[in-house]
Amino acid sequence: MSGMNRMSGTSGVTGWSDANAASGAGTEGSAGNVGIGGNTGSAGAVGNMGSINGARCARSAHGADITDSAHGAQSAHGDPGAHGVRDTCGARGVRRVRRSHRVGSAGTHAGASRRRGSDALRILGRVLTYAVVTAGAAATATPFVWLVLSSFKSLQEVVLFPPTFFPKKPVLSNFSEVFRMIPFARYYLNSIITSVIPTAATVLTSSMTGMGFAKYRFAGRSFLFWIILSTMMVPFPTTIVPLYVMVSKAGLVNTYAGLIVVGLSSAFGIFMMRQFITSIPDELLDAARIDGANEFRIFLQIVMPLTKPAVATLTLFTFTGHWGAYIWPLIVVNSDRLRTLPLAIPYFSGQYFSFQNLINAASLMAIAPVLVLFMFTQRYFVQGISLTGLKT
Repeated sequence: MSGMNRMSGTSGVTGWSDANAASGAGTEGSAGNVGIGGNTGSAGAVGNMGSINGARCARSAHGADITDSAHGAQSAHGDPGAHGVRDTCGARGVRRVRRSHRVGSAGTHAGASRRRGSDALRILGRVLTYAVVTAGAAATATPFVWLVLSSFKSLQEVVLFPPTFFPKKPVLSNFSEVFRMIPFARYYLNSIITSVIPTAATVLTSSMTGMGFAKYRFAGRSFLFWIILSTMMVPFPTTIVPLYVMVSKAGLVNTYAGLIVVGLSSAFGIFMMRQFITSIPDELLDAARIDGANEFRIFLQIVMPLTKPAVATLTLFTFTGHWGAYIWPLIVVNSDRLRTLPLAIPYFSGQYFSFQNLINAASLMAIAPVLVLFMFTQRYFVQGISLTGLKT
């Protein structure tokens, strides 16, 4: 009887092992029942372990658990069938898990390499950008810094070789000496008159004309606007002769009016203000008209405050252009009494060429108003440049 039981238990284990070897799964209950009954406890344990480890082998075959596969490959009371199933399944699972681990590791390393490469390129791009910007800023600012520092040097220090960058003993007498040697105050006043009046007139006429082209509908509006724009394509030197003939016939040669009249309007100013005013909503102007405001009040109290960036930009451009004008004053003005700074500085340099410290001081005083104006209008200037380019 015990032999039968032993035979039954053994055959049950063997049958279970064969079945699970084929299907990769086991039924714990049936193997346990075979093991119950005489001295077949070990066989039952074998069947039980076989079913459990068979399940683990199944998981290992799908590449899920390396530890279970190794545990499934342990001894199972010397039963070759069960051990063979577990060993085979465990080895297959280990191979698949290792293969997937190698693929995942390779993908991770490749992604990290790409990220490192992109980070390196980004850092290199920033370094190159900063290097180019720094070099450009240094090349632009160095002459101006040299002018400022040299205007505070004495004549002996200016002619030293090798030259000194910073003044050893700064002096302020250079500026007063310029006013003593030439009528610099008179030249300064002439430049202020011939720059402030045309700038104010240009800003006013350009704003009013730009509002007319932007907010009013009339016959020939587009044609007139394109005519004005076409004048921007004509170089100023080509208009010098006809302008001088007209000024001469009007009797304005060698007068303030002759210096001012050519700068009372600007095609660029009209275009710029028209582009900016176009962005102002028509409903805002209509609301003001409903409230009883006339067109001039709408222009002064609504349009002009809303166009501060454009007005500041146009003011800076126009003032800088008239302050540094050289060709037209050289043609129209014949008297020393009406000389402007762009004419006075070359005259002073020719008369006192050896006094380089005084020439530097005079040049610094000549550009000071433009620097001060830019400091006060810088915020509006940058905003006006960026916004005007976006208007349609």
